[in-house]
Amino acid sequence: MSPLDFVILIGTMVGIAAYGIWRTRGSRKLSDYIKGEPTMGWATIGISVMATQASAITFISTPGQGYESGLDFVQNYFGMPLALIVIAAVFLPVYRRLDVYTAYEFLGRRFDAKTRLLGAGLFLLQRGLAAGITIYAPAIILSSMLGWRLDLTILVSGFLVILYTVAGGSEAVSLTQKYQMAIISGGMATAFIILLAKLPANLSDALTVAGGLKKLEAVSFSFDVNRRYTLWSGLLGGFFLSLSYFGTDQSQVQRYLSGSSLRASRLGLMFNAMLKIPMQFFILLLGVLVFVFYQFEQPPVFFNQAAWNYAVKHDPDGKLRSLERESSAIHGQKARLIRAWLDARHAGDRKAEADARAGAQAALEHSEAVRTEAKAAVLAASPGTKGNDADYVFITFVLDHLPHGIIGLLVAAFFAAALSSKAAELNALGSTTTIDFYRHLIRREADDAHYVTASKWFTFLWGMVALAFALFANLAENLIQAVNIVGSIFYGVVLALFLIAFFVKRVGGTAIFWAALASQAMVIALYFSLNISYLWYNLIGCAACVLLSLLFQVVLGPGNPPAPSPSTP
Repeated sequence: MSPLDFVILIGTMVGIAAYGIWRTRGSRKLSDYIKGEPTMGWATIGISVMATQASAITFISTPGQGYESGLDFVQNYFGMPLALIVIAAVFLPVYRRLDVYTAYEFLGRRFDAKTRLLGAGLFLLQRGLAAGITIYAPAIILSSMLGWRLDLTILVSGFLVILYTVAGGSEAVSLTQKYQMAIISGGMATAFIILLAKLPANLSDALTVAGGLKKLEAVSFSFDVNRRYTLWSGLLGGFFLSLSYFGTDQSQVQRYLSGSSLRASRLGLMFNAMLKIPMQFFILLLGVLVFVFYQFEQPPVFFNQAAWNYAVKHDPDGKLRSLERESSAIHGQKARLIRAWLDARHAGDRKAEADARAGAQAALEHSEAVRTEAKAAVLAASPGTKGNDADYVFITFVLDHLPHGIIGLLVAAFFAAALSSKAAELNALGSTTTIDFYRHLIRREADDAHYVTASKWFTFLWGMVALAFALFANLAENLIQAVNIVGSIFYGVVLALFLIAFFVKRVGGTAIFWAALASQAMVIALYFSLNISYLWYNLIGCAACVLLSLLFQVVLGPGNPPAPSPSTP
């Protein structure tokens, strides 16, 4: 990175954080600190909801997912629009009428204290882990590619977001997310335009190559439960994942509870229902086009160049250099075949086109076999290295092929995404700990100033926990998948708590409490014993908890406390 890149990066990050602190300076009521002033319009809510979900992992890792697997990951989001409609119609009105700070307060009113604490505890557990991932994920990639120390990258980005989140609370999160999303959107759009300009082929030919090499298969109708992404896992598993995340995860609930009205909050959710799938499709398509670019331009054998260079130094037999030369030779052959394929297509020679395409496909498979062998050699030389280097694909393209200034903008976009999602998570973790545990169990009667101070301290402590997790984390999965896996293990059971609360009035707190514990234990056991798409665990956990709660209620008999009306203040 050049001095210009560093100026853009540091100026962007420090400027946004300073603005958030300045705009939210001064004392405030507990409701202002946790939910923000109730004046947020639908656009701010919509952007804040999107920014909370779209972490740096989305913008660094998702293009790599597109590079490796094509567009099929977009199916993960197929159930989201319907889930957001259900939340806007059912969940949101109840939360607003009960005037709750957290979603788990509703569980306490509907069931009992232990069920409220269980729901809040499951949220703190899974979101606390995910918060560490959202710091670690971009830091491990950026530090490796930019030559920065990993621990310093984690600490600097972590302390910056902790500073303005603790100082400004929910309002600071929402205000800064607007500008962070502007930086992210501008950076990704700029990268897309420059990539199109650098492609040796026009967009039509690029899509032809991508489609011919099986990177444009966005929808799979397969019923194979072992296949990670299909239409059915996306519609069903994705629906339950989205319903739980947006409807019960405090990091999201807190974003739309700050709306100036029920209508504004609903419009903010519908904003995401309409734009989330196109946004993910665009980012995956960016990765697919990077794949096409590297069919003409020589790609690294292993995209994590720091790990590759270390392995080469510890490879006395020269195996890696030999594989690199073999990969280069295959690449030249493959590029010639692809050009012949496109020339035959333009000339209308179908037979020559088919032959060249088949040759290019065979060359690609040979190239991938060499890459697989190289990955194994790198892992042998450096056992702590991740074998999946897809997370390094996009940042490699940015650093190697984009002009200075734009590089700084893109790296700033990655850090902005990390800060926006991290701030929302810390804000929610601190708020939930304060409202559902500290105020409920330890200090029931205190003024707002006391609880605001407590929330700031809990936010700071959760930030320290996330930093500690990030400093010692080592993820084997592609990062965008790692976050969804962590969520899928817990979200199904948490969602069942709320579905029973909303729709099954005869089930009481004791039955749902024990059903949730049993179901969560079952999901964790299944995750470590089965090899199915993680999206299905959202459905399995939810269905198991609902069925067990009904069974336990029959065993326990009547005596269920009546459910409050949604209009109860």
